[in-house]
Amino acid sequence: MATLGTPYLCWPDPTPPGLAPPVAAAAYAGEVRRLIVAHKEQRRLAARVPLAELFARALGAFPDAALVLVPIPSRRAVTRSRGYDPTLAIVRAAAARYTRSTGRMARVSPVLRGRGSVRDQSGLDAEQRRRNVTGSLWVPDAGLRALARAWPVSPAGVRVVLCDDVLTTGWTAREGQRALAAAGVEVHAIAVVAATGKRQRRLANSALFSPPHAD
Repeated sequence: MATLGTPYLCWPDPTPPGLAPPVAAAAYAGEVRRLIVAHKEQRRLAARVPLAELFARALGAFPDAALVLVPIPSRRAVTRSRGYDPTLAIVRAAAARYTRSTGRMARVSPVLRGRGSVRDQSGLDAEQRRRNVTGSLWVPDAGLRALARAWPVSPAGVRVVLCDDVLTTGWTAREGQRALAAAGVEVHAIAVVAATGKRQRRLANSALFSPPHAD
């Protein structure tokens, strides 16, 4: 994985209104795509190690803050059939790696819950994905208490980062962001292992928290 570049902004095009800055460690292609598919669809748990390394690199885009990482949950039926939640597993391994290597806090807080009948997103376009996920996530009261416990310092010194394995249209991330905002939690950024190439804009890291602009 040493040949992969540094984290970069990956604004979807078009970008869902109000989307927090999305950061990816790699493009969803080649070896990275094979690793994600192997881990998510083929239960090859060994793929978690390089994927966690990549995700930890994405977290390196936030060097000056304590991080609270909130994973997007897999659909409950999918989690039951696989026996684990792939994104949660990657984020937990990456957080441990990040904390060991940097000495900075990265705590995982899986507080989002799914509801309704969300179908598989494969093959859906941006508008279909928006309709598919709208209203599908929420944060229970117990989740808010768990988030509060994840803040050992002032909230002003914490960045809440929404986490997923792949960013495509951005609508799933936007739904997670909406659900957290409805519970009074501001999402500062989105971090993913990889972003699809056909809908991303690469920007310099110096512009990390700037909104997308027209080409």
